Amino acid sequence: MVFTPKGRLGSRCRLFWFLFLITWEAGSGQVHYSVPEEAKHGTFVGRIAQDLGLELAELVPRLFRVTSKDHRELLEVNLQNGILFVNSRIDREELCGRSAVCSIHLEVIVDKPLQVFHVVVEVKDINDNPPVFRVKEQRVRIYESRLPESIFPLEGASDADVGSNSILTYKLTSSEYFVLDVKTNSDDNKQIGLVLRKSLDREEAPEHSLFLTATDGGKPELTGSVQLLVAVLDVNDNAPSFEQSEYEVRIFENADNGTVVIRLNASDLDEGVNKKISYSFNSLVSPEVFARFSMDPNTGEIIIQGNLDFEQINLYKIRVDATDKGHPPMAGHCTVVVKVLDKNDNAPQIELTSVSSPVREDAQIGTVIALIRVSDLDSGANGQVICFLTPHVPFKLQSTFKNYYSLVLNSVLDRENMSVYELMVTARDGGAPSLSATASLSVEVADVNDNTPTFPQPEYMVFVKENNPPGSHIFTVSARDADAQENALVSYSLVERRVGERTLSSYVSVHAESGKVYALQPLDHEELELLQFQVSARDAGFPPLGSNVTLQVFVLDENDNAPALLPLGSGGRGDAVSELVPWTVGAGHVVAKVRAVDADSGYNAWLSYELQPAAGGARSPFRVGLYTGEVSTTRALEETDAPRQRLLVLVKDHGEPPMAATATVLVSLVESGQALKTSSLASLGTGGREAALVDVNVYLIIAICAVSSLLVITLLLYTALRCSAPPPEGACGPGKPMLVCSSAVGSWSYSQQRRQRVCSGEGPKTDLMAFSPSLPPCPVAADVGEHQDLKEDRCARVSLNFHD
Repeated sequence: MVFTPKGRLGSRCRLFWFLFLITWEAGSGQVHYSVPEEAKHGTFVGRIAQDLGLELAELVPRLFRVTSKDHRELLEVNLQNGILFVNSRIDREELCGRSAVCSIHLEVIVDKPLQVFHVVVEVKDINDNPPVFRVKEQRVRIYESRLPESIFPLEGASDADVGSNSILTYKLTSSEYFVLDVKTNSDDNKQIGLVLRKSLDREEAPEHSLFLTATDGGKPELTGSVQLLVAVLDVNDNAPSFEQSEYEVRIFENADNGTVVIRLNASDLDEGVNKKISYSFNSLVSPEVFARFSMDPNTGEIIIQGNLDFEQINLYKIRVDATDKGHPPMAGHCTVVVKVLDKNDNAPQIELTSVSSPVREDAQIGTVIALIRVSDLDSGANGQVICFLTPHVPFKLQSTFKNYYSLVLNSVLDRENMSVYELMVTARDGGAPSLSATASLSVEVADVNDNTPTFPQPEYMVFVKENNPPGSHIFTVSARDADAQENALVSYSLVERRVGERTLSSYVSVHAESGKVYALQPLDHEELELLQFQVSARDAGFPPLGSNVTLQVFVLDENDNAPALLPLGSGGRGDAVSELVPWTVGAGHVVAKVRAVDADSGYNAWLSYELQPAAGGARSPFRVGLYTGEVSTTRALEETDAPRQRLLVLVKDHGEPPMAATATVLVSLVESGQALKTSSLASLGTGGREAALVDVNVYLIIAICAVSSLLVITLLLYTALRCSAPPPEGACGPGKPMLVCSSAVGSWSYSQQRRQRVCSGEGPKTDLMAFSPSLPPCPVAADVGEHQDLKEDRCARVSLNFHD
């Protein structure tokens, strides 16, 4: 026969509890295991991966992990075989105190896709805690006059275990004077007392020493003991007594300090000073009682002096002594059981875990965003929590387990409408009034390339003065992409085409990042009046998206051409002419006509003629028409006038700065007969040239009419095309007109309306003012206006009306 030591027997018992485990409760969706406390490191708990239906090969790729709010280090999972094992010492009493059921709640989380499982591991109690008395010895004072069968309360032992392991039995050492009295009260707690079997005699034995032993119901049994020192007192023969040996009081935890819990009343059969009673807490009362209650020694009232908290301690056992003032004093005893009732004084608590942010805007409905755990320290309805989310958001809460929720996507996201959602999760308990707690959660929406770069306008009109420096900046295009980051990174490029015999890229270029458009060479209004092309904007997303914008570059005229003189009259060069004038002519006689043209346009080609003052300041009898160029007499000639006069005619345009040319007219004053004869000869010699000039004038008039007609047709076609396109806001309808204005230097300005007008001067007009002073007037016009002065604002008006 082999005898097993007591320590090894305990190890075998723990091994027996260790072998009892693992039940699967399919209906609740949980995995339940059990493990004995104090199990060694590495103790097998369960095949958690197999029980959850997971493959061992996908544990690591799917980021398999086990979390627990407060006990993460106690249990661990071997990712190689999927076994849950004990990682560190588990002390059931430390985890759950004296709770009947002790469980460790685990969350098993795997990603890709996100799944959450709940595992409950029940910790089984083993008899590892012996009964313990609070003090090493208890002193009991008994008067010798006490009658047999008197009971003296003793403080029992406590056992940290639960169940049968905490059921205690008491045993007192053999004595002829005392036996042990054990009673079970309504709370299944045992009340022990020392019963006097026969009267004491202080003179025979002033003190008795006993040992009280407590044995629990575990296997093997564990014991604890305390020494009882009974002091036999002399004198008083009647002790105060209470009507009940135990009183029960119920009071809410939010009772104010100073509230009376109970008023005790003890009576004493003695008289006089021996009947006067003083109340006090028994010396064996726990420190928690002294911290939260006080007792009035005269009235027997137990008063609250510290805040009660149901969540910390919900039951107090108060031993009260009623002591008379006899000599020696005698005491009666009772127990007051104070039960603290729960009030809804704890707000719910919210914990956010496994937050997946940002979320792609094309995420599928039902995608799990975060896990939420709520708790409440109260009990009953006060601890029942419901959880809800801020309204009007594309998310919702789904209950996955008791007090566990998943935040999932409930509708389609659009980052361009809302890039960040500030969510408010609210947890509310079932108390009256209820308490709530909130937790904020920020969910970012990740961008997807679903927006094309857009320009503010489909086309732009750009006005550039000619003779610009090479590489000058003429315009900046800018497209906006509603996406973010690289999806909103826009680059620009030209849509290549040919302009005549040359490529578009030889005229202009666009900076890929800034969108700045540059003219690569000087532009010439006389060569190219309108350059139309497209710029493309493309984002950096995958796949990239793009759009185009049209640029109409109008080359504005600069005054870069001086007036050019046409051949003058008979016997003259291009810039000089000799004329014979009879002495007898009167005022207004046309002597000669100066003709000039300017290659520019607008004001830059509007010519005026001025006669330079004569040398010495002498008053000349001649003048020149401001806009006709006709040299005529201002008065009748006099003998004091020089017979030969040199007239300098200055021809200027209206550009800024103006450019000029000079013509010389040599006038010889002769007698009438000589002038007639000379003019006849001259007419014979110049008849061919005058006919040629008439032909030139006809061609010039035809050219003017052709250019004006082409301009009118172009404007009408442009207006019709703009109005025929589907307008975004009622184009070609009522509204402010579009003004096309000519300034003093020939520049143009445009508004953004659909209805167009042409104006000149300060106020809007319905016609286009075209200046053509550079061409010689037609013969009819010259004859009619030969002796008329033209004002500076004289112009030819061509009516151009634009209708919708």
